[in-house]
Amino acid sequence: MSETMGSGRGPAGSPPVTEQVVGQLQGADTRLMTIMESLIRHLHGFVEDVRPTAAEWEAGLAFLARTGSFCTPTRQEFVLLSDMLGLTTLVDDVNNQGPADMTPSSVEGPFHSVAPPRELGDLIAAGPEWGRAESAVIHGTVQDCHGNRLPGAILDVWQADDKGHYDTQDAEQPEGNLRGLFTTDENGEYWFRTVKPASYPVPMDGPAGDMLRAMGRHPMRPGHLHIRVEAAGHHTLTTHVFVNDDPYLDSDAAFAVKPEIIVDFEPREDQASIERYGMDGPYLDVTFDIRLATESEMKR
Repeated sequence: MSETMGSGRGPAGSPPVTEQVVGQLQGADTRLMTIMESLIRHLHGFVEDVRPTAAEWEAGLAFLARTGSFCTPTRQEFVLLSDMLGLTTLVDDVNNQGPADMTPSSVEGPFHSVAPPRELGDLIAAGPEWGRAESAVIHGTVQDCHGNRLPGAILDVWQADDKGHYDTQDAEQPEGNLRGLFTTDENGEYWFRTVKPASYPVPMDGPAGDMLRAMGRHPMRPGHLHIRVEAAGHHTLTTHVFVNDDPYLDSDAAFAVKPEIIVDFEPREDQASIERYGMDGPYLDVTFDIRLATESEMKR
């Protein structure tokens, strides 16, 4: 590499600045030192490749500072930024490689918060969405990758309403709305009542929104529910349930869609089904069976 292309050379007779920085890594945590060396080399390589001007570099640092200023207990702008760059999905994928029969993982996203404990069959939609949206019943089993049911598994569920708003974004929704902690019964089964989630734009009023506009990208996420599942002796899974007919499945702004977690929302109008689930009328029926891997079955 020529000196005019940003070789990062140090003072005369010294190694390039990249090697100087790496050479000062003296920490006792070997994993941290491995991470830091790779990070330093990639960042320095980025500078040599792109050759940002001083003004561009300062703008980048200001962008990161502004991202931090947007973070609150209910909004994590750095998580959103990571999601929009596909980094969260990439990290999720490298940490959740397991048996072929395992339910695929998907990103947590920036809107998870503590959910209220609920009984099986509870209605989690306690806001105005229940009177205007399509109602739905979500049900299924939690199993291991060999088909054995897992009683006592904990499901943490959260979703946006039919207008694409989470309770933390919407003053009309009560706290904990469209969230719930459920425990599978003795047969490893779960079910709850809710509304069909809608596609929605990620928040565009902060740095992540500015970035999307600058890149010419849309901010839409397809309609989905989030589910985190924990069971003793098994790898904790965070996944999505995507609405099968959503127009943004092929262009999710968070790059989180996987074919195995796109699920049919099937209309039910027969009286027997309506009465079975305690619904007020026709509803959408969703079957989502979840398979967990043990920790020993996960690939490292």
